[in-house]
Amino acid sequence: MAHVAIVTGAAQGIGRAIALRLASDGIDVAVNDIDTKQTELEKVADEIKSLGRNAITIPEDVSKEVEVQGMVAKTVEELGSLGIMVANAGVHTAASILDIKDELFDLIIRVNCKAGSLNVAYSTFKFSVRAITQTAAVEWGEHNITVNAYAPGLIDTPIVTAAGGGASEEQLVQSILPVACMKRIGRAEEVVALVGFLVSEGASYVTGQTLSANSGVILS
Repeated sequence: MAHVAIVTGAAQGIGRAIALRLASDGIDVAVNDIDTKQTELEKVADEIKSLGRNAITIPEDVSKEVEVQGMVAKTVEELGSLGIMVANAGVHTAASILDIKDELFDLIIRVNCKAGSLNVAYSTFKFSVRAITQTAAVEWGEHNITVNAYAPGLIDTPIVTAAGGGASEEQLVQSILPVACMKRIGRAEEVVALVGFLVSEGASYVTGQTLSANSGVILS
């Protein structure tokens, strides 16, 4: 298994949980998020170090290619290598197709597709990520690089709470009852287990796949 990872969007929610899981599995982690979340990033880095692994914080904007390149270079320089990239950062909006502004649509595509994590904009990015995953898997397979995606459903995280407009957990649960097999919101740890598998030696023959942890929810 590779021993150094970058996790984007790692200041909170699923990203934080992934970073801690990787550290528990013996991996050093560079945690990334936007610069306004530097305090939260530092706390995550401290948690990783308490697990006996090295950690650095990299507050960069993953919608900007030059900052992503700098993030990779800093990780290699300070942690020695890079074997795992978890593109977890994401942006979401509840705006309808008629209401969403061009600037917000473009931001969602830059962060969620190009950087890797509406509703037309959100659906567009979801299918784009699957296509990008499959294309990269084909192109990089000869180099023994696996490329997979994870697709979480409704998970109890700050971004879901914000997107819900202040709705309570019970209200959010009610919103997915018609399409969810298990009548509850998922936990970040349940997504993390999936990611932990995908970056492990046990998944060395798994590539080009999009695996879901979503209580059986499908687009309807």
